[in-house]
Amino acid sequence: MNIDTINQKILHLIQENARLSNAAIGRKVGISSPAVSERIKKMEDAGLIHGYRTVVSPFECGYQLKAIITIRAFMGKLKPFLEKVQTYNEVLNCYRITGNENIVMEVVLKNRQHLESFIDQLIVYGECKTQIVLSHVVANNEIRPVS
Repeated sequence: MNIDTINQKILHLIQENARLSNAAIGRKVGISSPAVSERIKKMEDAGLIHGYRTVVSPFECGYQLKAIITIRAFMGKLKPFLEKVQTYNEVLNCYRITGNENIVMEVVLKNRQHLESFIDQLIVYGECKTQIVLSHVVANNEIRPVS
C-alpha cells in the first residue's frame, strides 16, 4: 500500500487520538471528510490499521505495582507456559524473545504480596527475574510507516 504524506499525517492523527472525527482530520490534512474516510478504510483493508482501543490506567483500577518479569523456561515447560500465560489477568504484554531468557512480560500487581504469589505461580515454568518499574520514561506508541 502506498503511504503518501497525507496518509502519514492521518495515521499520526488517529494514533494520537483515535476518536478524532474524519471532518477534524480532513481540516488538519487539507482534504474532505469523505476522502479521509476512504483513505482510512483502504488502510484498514490493507491491514495497515489493525483496530482501535481504549487504554485503561492499571493504577486507577487498583494495581499499584508494574514489573518486568523475564523467564528462562525449564526443559519442556515453554509450551505449557505459553498456554497458561493467556489466563493471567496481571499480564499486560508478553513476548517470546531470543537470548538467555525465553519470555519477557510486563505485568501489573496490587501489592508486594500479589507480586510474590504471582511469582510463585511462574517458578514452576522456569527461572524468573523480576524488575519493579519505577517510572515511565518514554511513551511513544506511535508507529511511523517506513518510506
